[in-house]
Amino acid sequence: MPMKGKLDRILFGLEMLYSSECFLKSVSAFAPVANPINCPWGQKAFTNYLGDNKSDWEEYDATCLVTKFPNVSSTILIDQGEDDKFLPDQLLPHKFEEACKKANVPLLLRFQPGYDHGYYFIATFIDDHIRHHAQALRLN
Repeated sequence: MPMKGKLDRILFGLEMLYSSECFLKSVSAFAPVANPINCPWGQKAFTNYLGDNKSDWEEYDATCLVTKFPNVSSTILIDQGEDDKFLPDQLLPHKFEEACKKANVPLLLRFQPGYDHGYYFIATFIDDHIRHHAQALRLN
């Protein structure tokens, strides 16, 4: 399920991978907001939707969620443009990478030079994401 920059999509994917009724076999994302409790966008959204209690926010943060379900066998694929203006302050994929390492969750985090997170970024790397999912489903 490749998605572009959507917090809810990576959360959905993680929740499905770890669900006892799991039907999802792989997760990928393009430039996700990987650790919203630690970025201005996420803090604003979570405060408005969930209130001020930060512990309530953790179940909606992929970086927090991945630590609750260690030793997953499916590799998560994330592509991130190196020239994305939101990378340093909003997207925080390095935080997700650290959490995956601690939880022994396989992650392929690829930083793509010369790309932001626009149309050409997605168009260039979508085939890799489709192959990622096909491999997980043993379709290739």
